[in-house]
Amino acid sequence: MSLNAPSHSEQFANQLARWKYPAVAFLTAMTLILAIPASQLRFDEAVESFFSSESPLLQEYLISKQAFGGDEFLIVGYAVDDPTSSETLDDMESFSATLSQIPGILPESMQDLASIMRNDRAPRWMRLAMRLPAFERSILRESRRMLVSDDDRTVAIAMRLEDENKSPVPRAETFRLVREAVYQHNPNAVVAGEPLQVHDMFQYVERDSRTLGIASSVLLMVVILILFRNIRWVVLPIVLIQCTLIWTQGLLAFTGMKLSMVSSMLNSLVTIIGVATTMHITVTYRELRLTHSRNDSYRLTFKRLAGPISWTCITTAVGFGALLISRIVPVQSFAIMMTLATLLIPLLCCLLFPFGILVGQAHADPNPPMGEDRLVAVLKSLSRWANRHALSLCVLTVALFGLTFLGLLRLTVETDFSKNFREQSPIAQAIEYFETRMGGVGSWEIGFSAPETLTEETLDQVRELSTRLRDIELEDGTKLTKVISLTDGLDLVPRVPIDSSKRSRLLPIMRLRKSTLEEKREFLTTLQPEMETSLYNPSQQRMRIMLRALEQQPAEVKLKLIAEVEKVSREVFPDSTATGLYVLLANMISSLLNDQLFSFLIASAGVALTMGIAFRNLTIGLLSLIPNLLPILVLIGTMGLSGVPVNIGTAMIASVSMGLTVDSTIHYLSTYLRLRKSGVDHLAATESAHGQVGLALVLANLALVAGFSVLTMSNFVPLADFGILVSIAMLGGLVSNIFLMPVLLQWVRIEPTSPEPIPAEPVQIPA
Repeated sequence: MSLNAPSHSEQFANQLARWKYPAVAFLTAMTLILAIPASQLRFDEAVESFFSSESPLLQEYLISKQAFGGDEFLIVGYAVDDPTSSETLDDMESFSATLSQIPGILPESMQDLASIMRNDRAPRWMRLAMRLPAFERSILRESRRMLVSDDDRTVAIAMRLEDENKSPVPRAETFRLVREAVYQHNPNAVVAGEPLQVHDMFQYVERDSRTLGIASSVLLMVVILILFRNIRWVVLPIVLIQCTLIWTQGLLAFTGMKLSMVSSMLNSLVTIIGVATTMHITVTYRELRLTHSRNDSYRLTFKRLAGPISWTCITTAVGFGALLISRIVPVQSFAIMMTLATLLIPLLCCLLFPFGILVGQAHADPNPPMGEDRLVAVLKSLSRWANRHALSLCVLTVALFGLTFLGLLRLTVETDFSKNFREQSPIAQAIEYFETRMGGVGSWEIGFSAPETLTEETLDQVRELSTRLRDIELEDGTKLTKVISLTDGLDLVPRVPIDSSKRSRLLPIMRLRKSTLEEKREFLTTLQPEMETSLYNPSQQRMRIMLRALEQQPAEVKLKLIAEVEKVSREVFPDSTATGLYVLLANMISSLLNDQLFSFLIASAGVALTMGIAFRNLTIGLLSLIPNLLPILVLIGTMGLSGVPVNIGTAMIASVSMGLTVDSTIHYLSTYLRLRKSGVDHLAATESAHGQVGLALVLANLALVAGFSVLTMSNFVPLADFGILVSIAMLGGLVSNIFLMPVLLQWVRIEPTSPEPIPAEPVQIPA
């Protein structure tokens, strides 16, 4: 082959240019087709999906759910002057009746003071007994922090949600109607509950990821327009990003896969990869247009960047693919989504950019960014500085790694679910309302085996355990705010008349005796039909004690309280286990983190191996890890040292960032090695790479950080945190590559080959 013969990449570029119109027509048609299933992709709002199917926590939760039902409650609260006055009870009956008629609410499961104190199902003698001050006080005492506050100034109505699969309307519609009724009540009322918290979490994520995604795209367009002052090069990255998202979501919809909380990062991450890819193409093409024709510039841009862009996407896909080892379904789904999206980008670039570059007016080229010469000069001076201070930079890098490991040891997990929402949001205000007045909304349970036939001996054990649970107090004073057991209801049943035929007489002249266990159970069923069945299942030989705790507590306090409850319970019932949404939510972040260390190690090894294959040099592959690992570990270590807890939005930041920062390294290495093989020495090659690749990296990071700043306005705090931390990780990767790559590459031996061939006669590209 002669020196001037076109290479395989140039031949492929020519074919793409020749077929640019059919290619963009195919791209448009497929995008329109896939947009339909993509729009039907829905979020999986099940908290259970965040746990491995083998997780003991999930297994206990499912056992309890099978034995006692879904146990998903909403609590409505409002202020009163006197909780037992006729006016209050009348209003409570009316309000409870309104709420019970809402589709998706089980009307027979409504709980409030009025339904207890005005129980029409109770025998007349019992209704008379409930009018006695002593009995009224007993009811209020047992209802404290459940249906009435300690100061008698707040009352609550508890509602059980119907199973989502059996509900006549979607869960979201039930919540909307409940909130509508609550907001119309006078006095003002609030509603809270773990199912509502989870629902709001997904609603904020779905809405904000869509709304803020549009705002972020608009801001990106503005920034890119300011940089290059050409509308063509503003539209191209936006089209690439949107097509990638539609193709990814459309293809996944055919598999039946659902979006999850983790999937909310899809838009942001595709934007990062798409903008970075387009920025490299834009800067390289603009540079070549200074000395080459339009067709030659397109062809040489393709030749120079086809390899780096492809290997960047492959390496990024390897990083995301490492998450497939996770046992958590949403993480696995996220890994598949991001791997697919990342691998689609090179394909879509081939379909889009030949048309985008070659069609239209020839002068529609990107303009040089403002201050380009000064920025390039600064980047080249940083290259020279890094080469002169190689030893100092190595010492600093080692010190940062050491400091990072100290921070990793101090990393904490955020389990206060209310911290996921802005303070001014309705759900956060409702949680605060119940935390300060009703002992919180953190409902959970301690479950254990029980005999099929209930005995007084078993009930004595339950009574003992209930007392011991109420006495639990951690070192900082943290306690359970409510303990509800079957014996609480049974002990509330008064003495019964000796002659049942005289129940119509006035209570004071009745002769009373102690109730038998069966009579207590019968009367309890009359008073509160679901109390026994919700706490004791004889057919499955399971019993539980319902608990309530404050939601707004530090992670270590909440987990310590759960552990202490299990410890005390096992001293009475050895097989006791804590479970419930409160426990699942408290451990959800830990569940996400459990697999992250291993997947991060797999991702690092995969990236190093892929880089070694891409550049046919294992040493380069290993060295390339250092500037990519450093910013990620420093970021996480700093979170630990500064006491910033890990939440649902930042739990996967290490694994996610690993797939993003590698872009800088691959493009830098590609340019550096091309220059070295053409005979340029190390110092000149790093300086030139800083000027060429560094410019694209700086501009890409500038646009992305500006776009990601929109995420900080999200109502869902973890999404805002994710935007901030990803921006920091990208900037850290940029800085790390600028300062460390010149130092690390001094240890790599490169044999010069031949300069890049430039055709003497440009290959003709069809217009």
